[in-house]
Amino acid sequence: MLKTEILPPQAKKIAKELHVHEETRIDDYFWMNDREDPEVVKFLEDENEYNAQITAHTQEFQKDLFEEMKSRIKEDDESVPYKHNGYWYYARFEKGKDYPIYARKKESLEAPEEILFNVNEMAKGHSYFKLSGVNISPDNKLAAFGVDNVSRRNYTIQIKNLETGEVLPLKIETTTGSSTWANDNQTLFYTRKDEKTLRSNQIFQHVLGKDPKDDLLVYQEEDDTFNAYVYKTKSDKYVIIGSSSTLSDEYRILDANEPRGEFRMFQERCRGLEFSISHFEDHFYILTNKDDATNFKLMKTPIDALGKENWTEVLAHREEVLLEDIDIFKEYLVVSERSNGLNHIRVMRWDKTDDYYIPFDNETYTTATGANPDFDTLTLRYGYNSLTTPTSIIDFNMKTKESVVMKEQSVLDKTFRKENYISERIWATAKDGTQIPISLVYKKGIQRDGTNPVLQYAYGSYGHTVDPSFSTTRLSLLNRGFVFAIAHIRGGEYLGRNWYEQGKMLQKKNTFTDFIACSQYLIDQKWTSPQHMYAMGGSAGGLLMGVVLNEAPQLYNGVIAAVPFVDVISTMLDDSIPLTTGEYDEWGNPNDKEYYDYMKSYSPYDNVKAQEYPNILITTGFHDSQVQYWEPAKWTAKLRALKTDKNILLFHTNMDAGHGGASGRFDALKEVAEDYTFLLDLEGKIHN
Repeated sequence: MLKTEILPPQAKKIAKELHVHEETRIDDYFWMNDREDPEVVKFLEDENEYNAQITAHTQEFQKDLFEEMKSRIKEDDESVPYKHNGYWYYARFEKGKDYPIYARKKESLEAPEEILFNVNEMAKGHSYFKLSGVNISPDNKLAAFGVDNVSRRNYTIQIKNLETGEVLPLKIETTTGSSTWANDNQTLFYTRKDEKTLRSNQIFQHVLGKDPKDDLLVYQEEDDTFNAYVYKTKSDKYVIIGSSSTLSDEYRILDANEPRGEFRMFQERCRGLEFSISHFEDHFYILTNKDDATNFKLMKTPIDALGKENWTEVLAHREEVLLEDIDIFKEYLVVSERSNGLNHIRVMRWDKTDDYYIPFDNETYTTATGANPDFDTLTLRYGYNSLTTPTSIIDFNMKTKESVVMKEQSVLDKTFRKENYISERIWATAKDGTQIPISLVYKKGIQRDGTNPVLQYAYGSYGHTVDPSFSTTRLSLLNRGFVFAIAHIRGGEYLGRNWYEQGKMLQKKNTFTDFIACSQYLIDQKWTSPQHMYAMGGSAGGLLMGVVLNEAPQLYNGVIAAVPFVDVISTMLDDSIPLTTGEYDEWGNPNDKEYYDYMKSYSPYDNVKAQEYPNILITTGFHDSQVQYWEPAKWTAKLRALKTDKNILLFHTNMDAGHGGASGRFDALKEVAEDYTFLLDLEGKIHN
């Protein structure tokens, strides 16, 4: 078992008075907010050292577990090529290498390979490296790309000449990494971030050969609750500037053949009006919640009459069906839907001679359309997997309805048979009587006698749905007797847009009570017991873990909180922090006392109390731009000071990474091995 005789670090207390709404909060660990302070770095390093000492007896097992998970992965893997503008594009990995090689072949897969980017070479000398936003010019001669080697999602855009292999001296700093070529092959549109808040707030136009200092600002987003972005339609006819907040969208369009022209307004923002646009022939197609279409509907408008007063209905709103996305082809419209929690793909001919759903027959599966850049094709590419079934990439002929499995994910484990695992969906009853779905997966032979270890995972915010998907790493838990449960709690969109609405703002507590109800149900139904119950969540899911720890610590033996958003009030009151202002429509604005009081009632950091807590592992990244490292650091210090138990509390900071963790595919596995070892050690299974 984990050792407890080593004394943990004790952070110093410096009382900081925080005044708002004629109320004073005392934050003893506010001093940790300064990343330049050597004492802050020392505290993080002391916690890392404590973590290393406490888990020293598991280090060999962690390495073995890492090798076990790595051994299931086909190291010399390759993506299924897709064709665009005369070239077949794909990514491949070489054995033992951490990063992909991006390549293409002209016209035929038998043609010689052109390597676009060998990220292994580019990453040399960097502890973190991320290549993003690769964007090929229309004449196929240039590639714009973004690089981040700090892990704050702050990219530098560069351009590579694909004919000579030369990377041009151009460097455009402080961007999102993504960019869009106009059709002249000379003009590049890109998004710049605010240097302090990292909010995407400006769209610039760069012309090849000119100094980036002279780049033209074509759009400035003044509302600090909105983020701006730029992209090109699949038709290659229009460059689009979008600006979005949680509840509203706005778009401007420009003929991609006329990059010096003026962007014209598509539809200006109206609070509560959400929409996205796609171009096809003489119309734009609009996915929107207009006129109270909570689950969205599809509309269209002529290219010369864009405003919402001209929009006409193509697919009506349905109460039980969430319209998630569309893919447009020359002869077909493909609609991605979700009903009763499950994905569905609907295929419709424009001439209305055919309209059908691709059949799926599993109770818990995930499917989604993939890379479909070509207009003039009968082939739809989509992916399919389930909790027990590795991912397949499928090419589907929309006319003949024939499918070809282009690739099935390799699981390099001779003992793996998907029929040896069972997945099912069960329903727990929430505090208010609502039925909450839970997707389960476990190995055959599990008995419901209360002795099984269960890992329950959830996210539950921003309408993000955690779909039941396959994982090779998870086999390391399932093969050791764990049951894995995904709680599809409110705050996600598993059961439609209302499911999200019922788990945000002043109804946010539904997210937390739903999770607790699912845990209690799994215990009541003898899937497990509190001695073997574990919970895990990251980012906003880490907030969930923080609340659950304060409200129902007795239900769990261990909890993992990754990059957890736990200091809700202080973060949401600080509009200099990345993401804050754009989050007001998700959590509420604590400058309004009603929201302040509600947040204060659940904020994990503000509600740590003198009570017994289960075993806890908290992880973060020093360069995290989404949840700053100091939130979990302060939370750890406060938990150490107040908790009354002798259970283990571990806090690990990756000093080289940010919100997404390590950048290499194998380094990322080491972080999973750390999490799983924590659980397996608590179960006494580290030698199994």
